[in-house]
Amino acid sequence: MSAPTVAEQQAPEFEDAVVLPMPPQDGFTADDLDRIPDLPPHTELIDGNLVLVRPQKLFHMLVLQLLEGAPKTHVPDGLRVAREFSIKLAERQRPEPDPLLVRSAAFRELEQTWFPPEAVELAVEVVSPESQIRDRERKPELYARAGARFYWRIEQDGGDAVVYEYEKDPASPSGGYGKPTVHRKTLRTSAPLGWEFDLTDIVNR
Repeated sequence: MSAPTVAEQQAPEFEDAVVLPMPPQDGFTADDLDRIPDLPPHTELIDGNLVLVRPQKLFHMLVLQLLEGAPKTHVPDGLRVAREFSIKLAERQRPEPDPLLVRSAAFRELEQTWFPPEAVELAVEVVSPESQIRDRERKPELYARAGARFYWRIEQDGGDAVVYEYEKDPASPSGGYGKPTVHRKTLRTSAPLGWEFDLTDIVNR
């Protein structure tokens, strides 16, 4: 099968042409992300639509560094930490969380480009201004529906980070997440990871 056709659009504030894929009538599929040539790095698929990621702010990078600095001994047996790797949640849903916690068995081959949803224990999204609606509303729905037990949303509050910790609610008729636990100043968790982080003054660590 050939790659989807593309259409060239001229952005008036830029000199170079911006080449975007022409969406099929029913939207793109998760497999299209592996077929469309020259997509920008970290392009996601949400509801059949391509979502292009803007350059990230310093806050985003520093939060990732903070999480990646956690001792690997805190990761339970049978799980591994991955970063910026997509999850094929459904036919037209393929987001790419920032860090994520995945079952070790999902690391199958070096050429793979996505994890299956049943392998994901935790998905983490560091919120940027253009991703607020997706990260606060749509992605929690998608991750919960696909079976991810935990979802963390991390937002900036001045110089600090605030973590919204979601967990699947067994009593929810829709299988969604319960009301989030909000962590300010300090993040303390016992599941799926026994982590403790200072969330204040992120830039001066």
